[in-house]
Amino acid sequence: MTTQTVEKLLDAALMHVPFDGWSEATFRAAVADTGLDMGVARALFPRGGVDLALAYHRRGDELMVERLTATDLSAMRFRDRIAFAVRARIEATDDKEAVRRASALFALPQYAPDGARAIWNTCDLIWTTLGDGSEDFNWYSKRATLSGVYSATLLFWLGDDSPGNEATWAFLDRRIENVMSIEKFKGKFRDSAFGRTIGKGPLALLDRVRAPDQSFRRTMPGSTRR
Repeated sequence: MTTQTVEKLLDAALMHVPFDGWSEATFRAAVADTGLDMGVARALFPRGGVDLALAYHRRGDELMVERLTATDLSAMRFRDRIAFAVRARIEATDDKEAVRRASALFALPQYAPDGARAIWNTCDLIWTTLGDGSEDFNWYSKRATLSGVYSATLLFWLGDDSPGNEATWAFLDRRIENVMSIEKFKGKFRDSAFGRTIGKGPLALLDRVRAPDQSFRRTMPGSTRR
């Protein structure tokens, strides 16, 4: 019942977002449209429009995971799997105005942490769904790098009017190619004499960093091995 109520309110809110954004006005209008008790609605979305926007983002995440798990990715290179996942996430929320309004909302200082956390969780889902098993510092670096790629691609998509968003997917491919080039450079650096020296000194501290415990990955930043 709770899931159905959330979806019902979210669908009603999307009718008002183009006019009022993800705001309190949109929240109240959605509650009125659905005939839901305000107390129940407020319990589900304490901050009104802000929490509705986050629910909309989570809906996109769920649709992305469904598409990834339903697609045979075994024949793809890993970089192509990442590109496919980012594209699947963007295509899961094809309402550009709703995304544009959410981007504006989460650009506000008071809501920036919510937006950053939502993007991080999206990228965590991508890596997890694609089978990432890293438990060290790479757990963080992979998600941080992908967050940058996803954010840049999303902003490009918002302004893209090319047929089928072809310009966006070309932009995405370039960003991933840039990341792959950096990874190749890092590999060569680690294998160099200087890199091996640094790896035994300051960079050795990174070996102590561990990924968050499975039960706290959405709320805790991680830990270090003692």
